[in-house]
Amino acid sequence: MKEWAHTVKRDILALSVAYKDPRVPWYARAFIIGLLGYAFSPIDLIPDFIPVIGLLDDLILLPLGILLAIKMIPPLVLQESRIQAQQMLDQHRPLSWRGALIIVLIWLTCAALIVLWFLRWR
Repeated sequence: MKEWAHTVKRDILALSVAYKDPRVPWYARAFIIGLLGYAFSPIDLIPDFIPVIGLLDDLILLPLGILLAIKMIPPLVLQESRIQAQQMLDQHRPLSWRGALIIVLIWLTCAALIVLWFLRWR
């Protein structure tokens, strides 16, 4: 289980490296950006406090999304990205404040739009 968790962590980091590569198709980049945003987001599609179902996104949806994204990436790019991701993990450098800021801003924008929508129809 611990090895599987490490593989998932490495693959998520490899996807964050791969989406910047110009050899990756645009649709794969779009999917990867959405997947990474969801993976690193503090807000889940299904809240974790709901028994059993709340953990489905972490145990099923996220790994399936990773597998789909990996299928969209050219094999050579994926191999290079995995090597770079492993090097980053070995150096303990997978932190991205810029990425975290973007995710928080997206969620705040969505929340503001929902509030405005409710106020408009009230």
